[in-house]
Amino acid sequence: MSENSWNKVQFAVFALVSAAVANIYVVQPVLPVLQKEFATSMVQASFTVSAVILGIAISNLPFGFLSDIVPIHPIIGIGGVLVAVAGLVCAMTHHLWILIAARFVQGLCIPSLTTCLAAYLAKSLPTERLNVVMGSYVSATVLGGLCGRLLGGWIHTPLHWRYAFVSTSVLTLAATYIAMRELPRISAQGGQQHGVIGFKALLTRWDLMRMYLCAAGGFAVFSSIFNYLPYRLSAPPFNFSTGMATLLYLVYIAGIFMGPVSGRISNRFGNGNTLVAGSIVLGGALGLILLPSIIAVICGLLGVCAGFFTVHAAAVGSLNRRLSSGQGRANAIYVLFYYMGGWIGITASGFAYQHGGWSTLICTSMLLLIIPLSAGIGERKSGLS
Repeated sequence: MSENSWNKVQFAVFALVSAAVANIYVVQPVLPVLQKEFATSMVQASFTVSAVILGIAISNLPFGFLSDIVPIHPIIGIGGVLVAVAGLVCAMTHHLWILIAARFVQGLCIPSLTTCLAAYLAKSLPTERLNVVMGSYVSATVLGGLCGRLLGGWIHTPLHWRYAFVSTSVLTLAATYIAMRELPRISAQGGQQHGVIGFKALLTRWDLMRMYLCAAGGFAVFSSIFNYLPYRLSAPPFNFSTGMATLLYLVYIAGIFMGPVSGRISNRFGNGNTLVAGSIVLGGALGLILLPSIIAVICGLLGVCAGFFTVHAAAVGSLNRRLSSGQGRANAIYVLFYYMGGWIGITASGFAYQHGGWSTLICTSMLLLIIPLSAGIGERKSGLS
């Protein structure tokens, strides 16, 4: 593949993953607004985010299986259209549970644009480029998360949060078209595949299980902080408006750079050392967020992004470097654990925040950090660089 062709592929991947992930978080900045508009509780309002995450977790294994036996183009085409249509339903409905159901459908279809794409990259790229490319893939998830939150938080003020769903649907359709046109057509069994490896084998290897658990623990922490950040910022001593609270999601920009940087750090110092360092940075950042100072909160959020995306990129890179086949299934399991961790984190943290406040949520998150830290220590002992 020529350098020009590869650049087109990278752009298509970046656009598709960014658009897909933007759909997940589009309502996160306006959760307090949804709570008031639908006259519901904090936990039920959070279902508009956690339903997507649950849908992603449920459908990852089937899509992981499909990506190993079916070419990627029809999967992307059908999935992209369904995500966009469900987004338009979200924009039109005035019933909370229809909104939640449509969000769940979006979650069921998003792995067709993310998990399957990760498997496609793992099968079609040489091993020496995999860490850096997976880092760029993670950067695309960061940009998508940022764009979704900014669309939801900023469009709400002059128009309405519903218009954000229209925007993400249009972006998803456009990115789907670009990916269908630019991604090279390879067979589902092409690339690096040297045999068939089943789900059972992938789940019984402890070196892979460490990365699955790392994904769950890391994302449980990260999703909890950012999901309930608007509630924290709208309360004393900050008293931020929706627009002002949304501005703080700009800290996500740190994650865009940390994806590929983490890949290079992992190549130089090893995945284990990178995971340990990322976990330590994440823990220190959580301590800063507890302080009643907006400067401390901003610095803490930057640290959360830097630490989490370092952990995430290193874990994805470590997982795929250990595989010579079954990348679709392995990445599906990884994302299953990742989003199940996020769903559990958001749901449990909602009750923690409701009954014990922000400090209880932070303390719970610090306990969860034991998981990625332990994974990093295990990677160091395994000696894989």
